[in-house]
Amino acid sequence: MFQTFDVTARPEQGPDRLAALREELAKEGLDGFLVPRADAHQGEYVAPRDDRLSWLTGFTGSAGFCAVLQNIAGVFVDGRYRTQVKQQVAAVYTPVPWPEVTLGAWLVEHLPAGGRLAYDPWLHSAREIRELHAHLKGTNITLTATDNLVDRVWEDQPKPPMNPVTPHPEIYSGESAAAKASRLAKTLRRDGHAAAVITLPDSIMWLLNIRGTDIPRNPVAHCFAILHDDAGVDLFMAPEKLGTLDLGPGVSCHDPEMFHAAVAELTGQIAVDEGSVPHAVAVALGDRMATAGDPCALPKARKSGAEISGSAAAHLRDGAAVVETLAWLDAQAPGTVTEIDVVTRLEQFRAADPALRDISFDTIAGTGPNGAIIHYRVTHETNSVLQDGHLLVLDSGGQYLDGTTDITRTISIGSPGREESEAFTRVLQGMIAVSQLRWPAGRAGRDLEAIGRVPLWQAGQDFNHGLGHGVGAYLSVHEGPQGLSRLNTVPLEPGMILSNEPGYYREGAFGIRIENLLVVEDATALDSGDADRNMLSWRTLTYAPIDRRLVVPGLLSAGERDWLNTYHADVLRNVASRVSATAAKWLETACAPL
Repeated sequence: MFQTFDVTARPEQGPDRLAALREELAKEGLDGFLVPRADAHQGEYVAPRDDRLSWLTGFTGSAGFCAVLQNIAGVFVDGRYRTQVKQQVAAVYTPVPWPEVTLGAWLVEHLPAGGRLAYDPWLHSAREIRELHAHLKGTNITLTATDNLVDRVWEDQPKPPMNPVTPHPEIYSGESAAAKASRLAKTLRRDGHAAAVITLPDSIMWLLNIRGTDIPRNPVAHCFAILHDDAGVDLFMAPEKLGTLDLGPGVSCHDPEMFHAAVAELTGQIAVDEGSVPHAVAVALGDRMATAGDPCALPKARKSGAEISGSAAAHLRDGAAVVETLAWLDAQAPGTVTEIDVVTRLEQFRAADPALRDISFDTIAGTGPNGAIIHYRVTHETNSVLQDGHLLVLDSGGQYLDGTTDITRTISIGSPGREESEAFTRVLQGMIAVSQLRWPAGRAGRDLEAIGRVPLWQAGQDFNHGLGHGVGAYLSVHEGPQGLSRLNTVPLEPGMILSNEPGYYREGAFGIRIENLLVVEDATALDSGDADRNMLSWRTLTYAPIDRRLVVPGLLSAGERDWLNTYHADVLRNVASRVSATAAKWLETACAPL
């Protein structure tokens, strides 16, 4: 099993750990310390050694931070985690709705006059610290860079991961590492940049065509890189990870301890992504820093033909594993199966594929009230039985050599209620609307994402997460810079893969989410279209049935019904030959026209 069901953090541990951290603050004459959910590489996911936020507070979400002051400790979380945080942190912590409440405003309210707030400059991006300084301008609050105070009191902190990296063959990547470096170096020269500093692990993995296992569920390794305008790459990675791996003549390998000094010695204008480069690197660069974005981000997001083909193939095999699981689940009587049973069975079906290397995140299998916890993770203590009338939110994915998958299905257990079915149908309508969309090139996620919410809005409902996120090619399941959210301003381009996952959540009762992955393509020309206007559209990659038992047919338009029936016909045609005879028979019924 890749996934475990152990409790990784407990609320009752929080008070003693908070007290120990406050003792360190007092020793240093500090009034506060920031504890982010980040490591020195500024990726979304962290290794156990760097999971300081969870260790301190008990909160295990993938985004958020804690501001520890002497009289209050605020845990800042976005809308995805408002329910979860209340269950995971002790009363000594105060949940703060973020970004509605900004850190700067909160600090001004709670810090004493002349307060000194400390932070680890490797765990905050240059943009974070710059914006925090701006928010505190005119106050007498000062920011102080320091070593990590949590590490001082975390006595059993895990060691840094040192797992070996492996090559990612060109048959999957579609382009050699040397060609990628040459292509990006040309852009550096065009923009007058002598080099680019890269700290995001998935960017470096993509650039060098390598993969690692330093972070669970993400095929990346911890490292830093400097890409020079002559296409040379300085890679800063622990030697034991590289072993005898030859990365080619254009790559020079160094110990990570040399990274900071190497940055300080760079000359000329150095391109950085201000949103991901650690503040410590920005300080080392000084006025040589040029804010230009991660040079790998957009090229990585625009998948090659090989990456798209591989992802499509991985989704077909992954869809077969999901169908086997759904067929098995449908044969079980309500009250006889638990959430862990479902997670275990699904992983077993996925593991039958020799190309599987990991799951792409811990499977979310939440039934009844647990389904309303958007990023629920089942443990032995929370494991619930699937009861008649419940809904099951099953959100899962796999890391295959040829692609990364992410799929959510909401499943009826026994007889669903009318309220749940109507909400499910509205979520489905939003998902269909986005799937059918054509739009002019140049539009960003913020221009499109409301379309997936309209059916819910018309019923006075909504959900507290983005409509979709970018997905890597055997890389991180959450990939930027593309996304379907009201904040995303990056234009969508052909080759980008994104999720389409509207949802609805009734705290304490049920949750609903339906998710397919889509790839952006040039839209087929229409006779009625403007000759000079380039239009884009989606191609669906995910193939698994949507639970027809939860659909209220009378709420669907004729076009929506046609889309669902066509989609199910495609699922049957593409997946039936890949599953067992029992699952194929079940699939035929599950995909019958509505």
